[in-house]
Amino acid sequence: MLDHGAAPPADDTVAPKPSALHALTRRKPVESLVNEGGQGEGGSLRRSLSMGQLTMISIGATLGTGIFVVLGEAVPKAGPAVTVAFVLAGLTALFSALSYAELAGTIPVSGSSYSYAYATMGELIAWVCGWCLLLEYGVSVAAVAVGWGDYLNELLDGTIGVTLPASLSAPPGDGGVFNLPALIVVVLAMVFLLGGAKESARANAIMVFVKIVSLALFCAVGFMGFKSGNYADFLPLGRDSIGAAAAVLFFSYIGFDAASTAGEEAKDPKRDLPRAIMLSLVVVTALYVLVAAVAIGAWDWRKFEGTDATLAAIMNDVTGQSFWGTLLAAGAVVSIASVVLTVLYGQTRILFAMSRDGLVPKVFGKVHARTGSPRANTVIVSLFCGVLAAAVPLGELVNATSIGTLFAFSLVNVAVVVLRRTRRDMDRSFKVPLGPVFPVLGLLCCVYSMLSLDLITWKYFGGWMAVGLVVYFLYGMRRSRLVTTGPSVPAEPSTTPVSSAEK
Repeated sequence: MLDHGAAPPADDTVAPKPSALHALTRRKPVESLVNEGGQGEGGSLRRSLSMGQLTMISIGATLGTGIFVVLGEAVPKAGPAVTVAFVLAGLTALFSALSYAELAGTIPVSGSSYSYAYATMGELIAWVCGWCLLLEYGVSVAAVAVGWGDYLNELLDGTIGVTLPASLSAPPGDGGVFNLPALIVVVLAMVFLLGGAKESARANAIMVFVKIVSLALFCAVGFMGFKSGNYADFLPLGRDSIGAAAAVLFFSYIGFDAASTAGEEAKDPKRDLPRAIMLSLVVVTALYVLVAAVAIGAWDWRKFEGTDATLAAIMNDVTGQSFWGTLLAAGAVVSIASVVLTVLYGQTRILFAMSRDGLVPKVFGKVHARTGSPRANTVIVSLFCGVLAAAVPLGELVNATSIGTLFAFSLVNVAVVVLRRTRRDMDRSFKVPLGPVFPVLGLLCCVYSMLSLDLITWKYFGGWMAVGLVVYFLYGMRRSRLVTTGPSVPAEPSTTPVSSAEK
């Protein structure tokens, strides 16, 4: 039985105007989502990504942010127990990753959790989820770009002895006028994306290799200065500090779901997407915990508070030489750029799906015939994120991305349970173990982490959501494709989107 859509009547009679409640809860059938997969205004996305490339996309979007940018903020909250906080944040992500894996293999489309919500909980919830994803991806791109500029200055200082002036390396309110490096890295990512998904994936794979080598180098050098006494008081700030740090560190797991945004460009999405999501999360969590453990062992946790506690600074302190820190800064410049590239990719694909559904302007759904990429979408999103990073002090808005992510993850966990009850007959290439147990645990973990965040972060998130609801009721609700044309469902519904010729 199909989900409720808003298909036009079969005859020439005028369809009755749907009630307001129906307009908010109308759902898009799974078959319709899959049938429309890849199709955009003037062209279609191309299936060119292998499982290895999908895994690298998720690793590229995730690995780097938590270690190169957020570690210095989390350690003062939990002390040596930050390693446990990383594990807790990873478990929170794991339960949700299982849900993502099931839905990505069942509904392999570009919209990720936005599309999953559309098929299970209705258009309004889908819009809220999509709006959260805009916050998650857009602001995180800007925040990571700012962090890239910091490491670029370290690299310049260590190699040629100069740094960019504060006026050109920080936004207004943070001691500068315009953050030029942040804009540059976003524009560079845009150039790669305009070349197409396959070309971007190749560049990302190289950058991911560089970041893994860089972190392995840090661990090798960090062990030279490891002091077991730094772990003598493992919980100096109490047990509650672990939850507070884990909520902040969840920002570092933003991105493992990036592979799910490539559902319409994967060669074999039903098989490869679940594997890529799970494998990337395991690799990232293991590296995070290892690097955090070495960092605390090499540096007393109290040094992280009120200082520029980067991995490069730790290496310089341990070795007494600037060479190692400069080398790591070079690796960070490359690796953080891959986060910008892959997260920006995810943002454009989510907007592509929302545009196809009529909830955002059609320009975001136009596909370039030669490259098979949404070119106008990529340029608009890149310039927006670049200016946001360069000219706007992000402040608490960065923490608000954690709430947006956790909220989207919560909806994915709920969507698994709903789809299991309403569409038991669907072909699922991967199923979350233990039925509803893990999705419910994922939901509870997300809610717990959300409640651990500060009140000011909730206020920023509430303001963002209020703006989103205004946009939906003034634009999206009336222009929804379910209103203008109705859902497109094949005569014989199928959830297999790839033919042998496409593989």
